[in-house]
Parts: sequence; C-alpha cells; structure tokens
Amino acid sequence: MAGAGSEGVPHPYWPRDLQLPGYRSNERSVGSILTFLFSISGALFAATWLLSGRPPRLGVLRRLAVCWFAICAFIHGVIEGWFSLNYRQIPGDQAFLSQLWKEYAKGDSRYVTADNFTVCMETITAWTWGPLSLWTVVAFLKNKPYRFVLQLIVSLGQLYGDVLYFYTEYQDGFSHSEVGHPLHFWFYFVFMNSLWIIIPAILILDAWLHLSWAQQAADSARPGGKSKST
Repeated sequence: MAGAGSEGVPHPYWPRDLQLPGYRSNERSVGSILTFLFSISGALFAATWLLSGRPPRLGVLRRLAVCWFAICAFIHGVIEGWFSLNYRQIPGDQAFLSQLWKEYAKGDSRYVTADNFTVCMETITAWTWGPLSLWTVVAFLKNKPYRFVLQLIVSLGQLYGDVLYFYTEYQDGFSHSEVGHPLHFWFYFVFMNSLWIIIPAILILDAWLHLSWAQQAADSARPGGKSKST
C-alpha cells in the first residue's frame, strides 16, 4: 500500500500524509522478519524451559513464567534497546532490527517518527525492565528469596507502560495505523501488546499472593504467633 511521503517518497504508514524524509522501504520480506523474531523467542523459551527443569525444580506454571521473563529480557534489552539507541535513523536504515521496527511501525507509525512518548517509554523499558527481567530469570533459577519482589516490580512496570501506550494512542484516535487491518492493527498493535497487559496482570496477582503468604508466615513466627502493628 503506497502513499506520498516527504518529497514523493512512498511509504506504508498512517496517517497517509505522514512526512518521512529519507525513508527507505525494507529489503527483507515480512516472512523473514517475523521468522527471526519468533525463532529467537522460541529458542529462548526452549533453553529456559530446560534450565528451569533442573534443581531446584519448578512447577509447570512457574517454568512458563520464567520463560516469559527470558523472552522479555530479549525483547526489551535487544529489540527495544536497538530502538532506543537508533530511533532517528530507523526510517532510512537497513540494519535487520531497523527493518523489524519499520515493519512493526505499520501498526504504529510512532516508531518511525521519533515520537517523544514512544522514545521515552521504550528507553525506560529497554534499560530498566530488560536487565530486571534477566535478573528475575536468574533469581528463580537460583531460588533467591527476592524473586517474587522482582516479579512484582517488573510486571507492574510492564503493565503501567503498556496501559499508557494504548491510552495515548486512544487519545490520538488510533491515527497511527489502519484500524481493522488484520496483521498491522489486530496482530501487531492489539494482540502483541495485549500480552504485556494480560500476563503481567496475572504475575502481579501471583506475586501479591506469594508475598502475602510469606509475610503471614513471618508474622506467625513472631512471639505469640500473631501479627503486630509496626
């Protein structure tokens, strides 16, 4: 789908009168870009699943959660980290990760316009939630006592950022994508981002329960076996 960009350069983004000086269309196919993303994510999932099967052995649901954090570490630290460092060059760049972002931007053109909110959000996500996601993986694999604290912090940060991401686009009238497009709008923009609302919400509740149980046990272990106000 082509339209006029700056200086007559065609681009596939919305709104259709968007100006993108220096834009160059992707050299790689959509299939190769998506295959890369899901292959790496699948490999990380498999590797983490195997690691989490070693002592201390984790339950199936806990292993799935650890795999989620491993994939988050990759997406936040590598893919979103690339965006945070190269967002101004992405429209005309042909590096693989730049092409990945140009493909995703068909569902949200803020990623090819250096939108201020998007740059700030992705930078915080890359350099805060990326490393903390990796730390969460290690904490669960090593059975560290602070593992659920990390799970709560990371999941709350992810949920908050994604709610803002959707809400700011809602306030803009969903003007940065072709609303209703099965791949660009429903899959890229809605489905993929919804994962960072649904899964973190579940993990926040899970961490809440575990931390509450731990506090209850600590309170019961005090003299008298009852909780005391502090």
